[in-house]
Amino acid sequence: MIPARPYRLLLNRNHGTPGMVVLPDGGFRRARAEITSWDGYCPTPLVSLPEVAAAARVAAVYYKDEASRFGLGSFKALGGAYAVKHLLVAELSKRGLAPAAIAEALAKGADPKLTVCCATDGNHGRSVAWGAQRFGAACVIFVHETVSQGRRDAIAAYGAEIRVVPGNYDDAVRAAQATAEKAGWFVVSDTSYPGYTEVPRDVMQGYRLMAEEALAALPVAPSHAFIQGGVGGVAAAVAAQLRASGAGSAKLVVAEPERAACLLASCESGKPTTVEGELDTLMAGLACGEPSLLAWQELERSAYGFMAVPDAAAVDCMRLLAARTPKIVAGESAVAGLAALLLAAQEPFARMALGLDTESQVLLFGTEGATDPELYARLVG
Repeated sequence: MIPARPYRLLLNRNHGTPGMVVLPDGGFRRARAEITSWDGYCPTPLVSLPEVAAAARVAAVYYKDEASRFGLGSFKALGGAYAVKHLLVAELSKRGLAPAAIAEALAKGADPKLTVCCATDGNHGRSVAWGAQRFGAACVIFVHETVSQGRRDAIAAYGAEIRVVPGNYDDAVRAAQATAEKAGWFVVSDTSYPGYTEVPRDVMQGYRLMAEEALAALPVAPSHAFIQGGVGGVAAAVAAQLRASGAGSAKLVVAEPERAACLLASCESGKPTTVEGELDTLMAGLACGEPSLLAWQELERSAYGFMAVPDAAAVDCMRLLAARTPKIVAGESAVAGLAALLLAAQEPFARMALGLDTESQVLLFGTEGATDPELYARLVG
């Protein structure tokens, strides 16, 4: 179905070992109650892909299509905006406002002097900017120099100021943190590091709603779930929700770009490991060199394996989904999991290592649509 291409597969030697609770279920229940109350909330589709299942020689493949999420085009609408709301509520509460007064303030616009900021490759920044606009805060988004103009414009459309940082995504993270400390702004990051965990935890709790929707819509429990990597936040959220939903036996495979596989590198070394360099990958939303601390604490025990896939395989999968009927519009960062499944399914050793067979029920997460329409059109044709 797609050409055979080189990839890396690493099974997690620590899979199944006990660990700390990174995402408590109570926090998820609060996130779910808040997000599902927003205007425009609707579960995104779960699409059966029988042609992919036939090619992969498995029983079924299901694709959770996030292209329509709140009109923002990606699952990240669930995390950043929720974290903005939670942070603003906490700040207004510190000022002595009662819950009713906080609700009224947020409805009118919390405080334009409150500024939230973050670093982004595109989708998270769009969610934070949307949340800031929705709940009445100022917003500054830091992007690294290779983030496309289309993605910058999409963020700015929600009223955010865009600041361009030399270097890669991790450089933008550091710039956002340093600027926020000097200016007294609030960082709403989707990556966590020592001393900064609570806001990223809220972001990840929001992501869990995507997984809960998918699992509720499946006709049978999944045997496998393939999910994109990045800093690891969404993969950790899926892992936590699989366990909470009684599907903890599903094998979770984390897929990353071959040039930004920091989670695979961390598994290989047995500790959080940074991938250096430009992180030059077409899968812009996954161009992350440093794993999130919280995400790694979850994935180091719950991920079954990690795969690093080439950019060319992502393009193959984008075209594959665009050519089917009905068409699925998937951005370049949406299809790493699909690419990992199709590449692994072609090889007997990988099939055996991952336990893929004709009885397997596979869940995929299409985490974004065409968030850069110009780039999508150029890649898909």
